[in-house]
Parts: sequence; C-alpha cells; structure tokens
Amino acid sequence: MNTLLLKLIITPALIGTASLAGRRWGHSISGWLVALPLTTGPITFFLALTHGPAFAATAASGTLAGGFSQAAFVLCYARLAPHWKWLPTLAASILVFAVITAALQQLIIPLVPLCLFVFAAFTLAIRLLPHTADSAAPAETLPARWDIPLRMTIATVFVVLITGLALAFGPRLTGLVSPFPIFTATLAAFAHHQYGLDATINVLRGLLMGLFAFASFFFVLALMLQPAGLFPAFTVAILAVIVLQSISFWLLHRRKG
Repeated sequence: MNTLLLKLIITPALIGTASLAGRRWGHSISGWLVALPLTTGPITFFLALTHGPAFAATAASGTLAGGFSQAAFVLCYARLAPHWKWLPTLAASILVFAVITAALQQLIIPLVPLCLFVFAAFTLAIRLLPHTADSAAPAETLPARWDIPLRMTIATVFVVLITGLALAFGPRLTGLVSPFPIFTATLAAFAHHQYGLDATINVLRGLLMGLFAFASFFFVLALMLQPAGLFPAFTVAILAVIVLQSISFWLLHRRKG
C-alpha cells in the first residue's frame, strides 16, 4: 500500500480513538492519553518504510532526546499559567521548546544515558509542578462537533509534513521536531482558558506521567530498528508502552484516591 495512503488512514484513526477515550475521564487522564506516541510513532514508522531503519533509528534517538524539550515546555507552562493568560503562556512555552530543541541538535548523548537523563528530567518536572486537586470534570477542549475531526486533521497534516521534510531536515532534526506538543498545547491552553489553573496543571501532570512510556518506546526503536528490523522493533516498543502506561495509569488513579 502507498505510504501516503497509510499515513492518511493510520494517523487519524489513532488520534480519533485516543480522543474518544479521553473524553470519558478527567483532565489528568486526557494529558496521559496524549503522551502516547500517536503522531511520533507513525512518523518513525513511515521514516523506516521510506528511508530505511538506520535513518529511522537516528530519528528515534532524536525523538527520545526531544523529551527534554517536552519537559521544558511543561514546566514553562506550569510556572507561567498562574500569572499569565493562556495565549502568552502558550507562546512562551513554545519558544522554550524551540530553544531547547535547537540546543539539543548540537548535543549527542549515548542512548542508554540519554534515556536515563530523560527519565530524570520527567521526574524532576513532576516534582516541580504545583499541587492541585484533580477534577472529575470531562476534559473537553473544543465543541464536540469538530473537536475530534480537528485533532485528526492536525495530526495527519503534521505527520505528512514532517515525513515529507525528513530528507531536508536530516534524521536528527526530524526526530527532535517530531515530539512538538501539538495536543498538549491544545489541551493545556483550552483547560487554562475554560477550567482554570488546577485543570491545566492536571493535564500537564498526566502528560508527564505518560511520557515515561513515550521515552521507552523510542529508546526501544533506536536500539532495535537496525539489528532486529521494523516489525520486531515496533512490537517490543508497543509492549513497553503498554507496560509503562499501565503503571502510570495506576499511579494516577492512586493519586486521585
């Protein structure tokens, strides 16, 4: 099947499924859901199909390093949200993400230490978040009629754009740009605007809890794509996500209790 057709089928299907599931629970679970590699996973898969496993493995390592940028985005938003409105907070957080991403392009860390450092960054970010009471309110961010179709459209355009520019960017920059927090930005900004600070922090906390599985997914791909091949690497990576997301889901519910 043509890879463009696969992108147009797989990406919106993944995003639509996750969005429908997220509507059923509160803000922290919504953030936890968008931590899943729903755009970055397909990007890496299509890079492997189009440019080969070596290119995709380098991109996966870059995406793993992009965890630092994600943690910086979250902390910036969490620290500014009590003082600023959603638009300047979002703009400043995106700027921080871009600055960290540019710096990471010049920094190469071996894979195992990189994963450990990224895990440490997520842990630190969780500890630095303000404490809030979780809300049971549903995590809707846009009117139901066009919320999910818009998410699906944005994700699909992003996947097609990043995979299309991959050769121009190179594998490293492609990987670093891939984890740009499209859905985190959407959820956090609308929660900030519609529900207030507590809801915003809970979205960000849920995201950080889910990012451990995200990082593990790309660690496995960076490690296994070349020696094991496309489908074994993705199988193990998906299993890692299932295990770690199950643990983080339990921890989120334990915190609510």
